[in-house]
Amino acid sequence: MNAAYVFRVRFHLDPAPDVDVSPERFETTMERSAAEPGQSGWLFFRDNLWRGEVNEPSYQREQAEAALGVPVDAVEFRELRTDREYRDALEAAIADELDSGTATFGNAETVERVVTNYLGSSVHVRPEDT
Repeated sequence: MNAAYVFRVRFHLDPAPDVDVSPERFETTMERSAAEPGQSGWLFFRDNLWRGEVNEPSYQREQAEAALGVPVDAVEFRELRTDREYRDALEAAIADELDSGTATFGNAETVERVVTNYLGSSVHVRPEDT
C-alpha cells in the first residue's frame, strides 16, 4: 500500500547580504507520505484540502518551509498519488467513519462526496510496481 500527497512548491533562497545567487526562485514537486487509512494522520486530506486545493495556504507554506528549510512563496496541491490498495483502504475507512455518525466529514453522506469535497478530481491511481 503506497500513497503520497503531491504539491507544487515555489520557494526562494535568502542568502547572506554579501552573496548573490541566480536564480533565486525555484519551483519543485514535494511529496508527503499519506498515513495508512484509519491510522493517526489519515485525515490529512480533510484537514488540509478543499475541492482539490490547499484550504489554508499560509499554514501549508509554514509546513513546507519546515520540511524544506527554505522560505516558501506558494504551495499548490496537485494530487493524491496512490496505488489501488491504498485507494480501496481509504474508501473503506471513509465509509466506516460515515457509518459511525460522527460528522467527521460535515454533511457528506457518501464516500464519493467526501472524496470530491476534499480531493476534487485530484486522485491519481497508479498501477502496482511489478
